[in-house]
Amino acid sequence: MKLSTPRWWYVRERPPMPVTRALLTPLSWVWAAVTARKIARARPVDPGAAVVCVGNLTMGGTGKTPVAREILRRLSEKGLAAHALSRGYGGSLGGPVQVDSLRHTAAEVGDEPLMLAKTAPAWIARDRAAGAQAAAAAGAEAIVMDDGHQNPSLTKALSLVVVDGETRNGEWPFGDGAVFPAGPMREPLKAGLARADAVVLMLPADMDAPDPALVRLFGETPVLVARLVPAEPPPVGPQLGFAGVGKPWKVERSLKAAGCELVDFAPFPDHFAYDEATLGRLEARARDFNAGLVTTEKDWVRLPPAWRDRIAAWPVRAAFENEKALDDLLARALPKSA
Repeated sequence: MKLSTPRWWYVRERPPMPVTRALLTPLSWVWAAVTARKIARARPVDPGAAVVCVGNLTMGGTGKTPVAREILRRLSEKGLAAHALSRGYGGSLGGPVQVDSLRHTAAEVGDEPLMLAKTAPAWIARDRAAGAQAAAAAGAEAIVMDDGHQNPSLTKALSLVVVDGETRNGEWPFGDGAVFPAGPMREPLKAGLARADAVVLMLPADMDAPDPALVRLFGETPVLVARLVPAEPPPVGPQLGFAGVGKPWKVERSLKAAGCELVDFAPFPDHFAYDEATLGRLEARARDFNAGLVTTEKDWVRLPPAWRDRIAAWPVRAAFENEKALDDLLARALPKSA
């Protein structure tokens, strides 16, 4: 059974659930030690193509996949053969396999690879080195790896970490700094930043500027500010929204900020597999409000095909404040043909 992301993870000052956090702290020490040992002992493989890693320091909900998709789009527009690489979390196929959005389902390859495959050739592989080598053999000059900052199996030409920039109303992207499961961190902040070439700070669409206190935490690491902006307006009229992502409450906020007439919102765990019973309850609830149903692209690809015409997908994209700074980072890391 999948559990929803605990919101208390993202409280910085005197976070709640002190007993729970205390009980989980020994497990977090084990998690951090295993991660550090794996990274220290690794012998990264050069797959024969430049690897751009778009990763996280926390357990999710930062906008990592839209950033990977935007980088794929920019590289492709510059004439570079750019392919996506993902572990295929939640999918049954081990790979390496190239994703076919007309043939594969989220249950086979995961939801994020299906999204990426709309922009560029996409591969899934639990063995990232094997997946990258398969992409290079198929002609990839650059590989954009969605997730994998803590995966040391590949030589990386550029490592970006995406950080949620929401700091209003007591939220903090790293919580009190505790490592999973006592907190949201995949590894200690200092260790993760030491391997990053730049931070992509993802601000809410309605937030004017990043929190200076947050920016100071990154020290000398370059910071690129980006926002998740609507690729198209939300559906017209009353809507019942739902999302099974890392931070579903951010989807609710974004829909409201985009002008959606949201009558209710249902959160689900990340990568939630929607079944007929769940969708039937959502549809009945929407009917009570005479409302439509709207969800994210990531959720929409996990819907049973029979439901896709009945539920609107609301697409968003990553928009960078300083596109030249991003292009300069990519140009320094990738082949001259870029």
